[in-house]
Amino acid sequence: MEEKQKVFRIGPIRPPSEANSLLLQITEGCTWNRCKFCQLYKHSSFKAFSVDSIKNDIDMMAEYAEIARKYQRDDGSWNHKAFAEEMESMTYAEQNCFYMIYQWLINGGENVFLQDGNSLALRSQRVVEVLTYLRKRFPLIKRVTTYGRAETLSKISVEEYKELKAAGLDRIHSGFESGSDKVLELISKGVTAEQEITAGKNIKAAGIELSVYFMAGVGGKDLSEENALETARVVREINPDFVRIRTAVIKEGTELWREYQKGAYKLCSDNDKLLEIRKLIEYSQGCTGILVSDHIINLMQEVFGRLDQDREKMLSMIDRYFALPPDEQRLFQLARRSGMVSSLEDMSKIPKNRLLQMEQVCSRITDDSEWDEKINEMMMSYI
Repeated sequence: MEEKQKVFRIGPIRPPSEANSLLLQITEGCTWNRCKFCQLYKHSSFKAFSVDSIKNDIDMMAEYAEIARKYQRDDGSWNHKAFAEEMESMTYAEQNCFYMIYQWLINGGENVFLQDGNSLALRSQRVVEVLTYLRKRFPLIKRVTTYGRAETLSKISVEEYKELKAAGLDRIHSGFESGSDKVLELISKGVTAEQEITAGKNIKAAGIELSVYFMAGVGGKDLSEENALETARVVREINPDFVRIRTAVIKEGTELWREYQKGAYKLCSDNDKLLEIRKLIEYSQGCTGILVSDHIINLMQEVFGRLDQDREKMLSMIDRYFALPPDEQRLFQLARRSGMVSSLEDMSKIPKNRLLQMEQVCSRITDDSEWDEKINEMMMSYI
């Protein structure tokens, strides 16, 4: 009889801020799955795993963690060679699981992310049971986070959130994308701004950290200003702990892409999107949360700081870009989208011959719409 593999489920998605977190999959897919900009879960149905099966995964993680800890030396360093030898007898799937646990422990073994796209679609008591068991098996965990769809989150009461907090849920990530009802309807988000506000206020009232996502440019040119200003209004109402910027990319194959091809949707330029971010920062008065640009698709990843204390600093960083001549703005866009630079400061490090080639590319495309499509096409490779 073939021996059963020692594996646990690993989902495909987590926020960049959870790069060092242990991934515990409690659901699969998305309950909505109709957003026009997204095709991530289009070919799969939502699935909620049983508490018993999740506990089995936690047990397997704990078993691998116990094995992995044998390879930590007394001085805190790790015996990577011995770990690699341990993996040799495992199947490929087992190696993936063991490697995740090993890397998690090396990075501190402190944080856990509950997958997938809308984990809080599970009844609160089921999530409480999972959290309680997780923290029992891994008592040194410092933070547990998850994704939650705003419409789902709006239906959870403050009392239920308090139970989740008491059981060990520390932070909820939610892709609001916009605070404009017009934009939310345009992209078929299936939620209203008021539902976002209800969700955010309930989460905050329970003492759980809230990280919301703003998709600059997703409303297209016609709704660009509204996208920024209405999102700023929602941010002011909620005062989330984090506002994470995700610059919109209209990916080929999505419904928004098809609308763009028909001429019913106008792409925002990189400048349009950055101006939206500037307006969001400018009009989020009274918010003490942190604005984070922690994704490679953002033109200026260096824009980071508290919305109250660092507001002027962030605005001046963006204004420095807008003060550049148009041809230099294009050069920076091309360099960023090519992965050549991380910030404006890096432009001086580009070799002169390479810079000349880039200038030639920029000069060949004189039509603004053609340039915007070129930049959008380059950004597709990052998502």
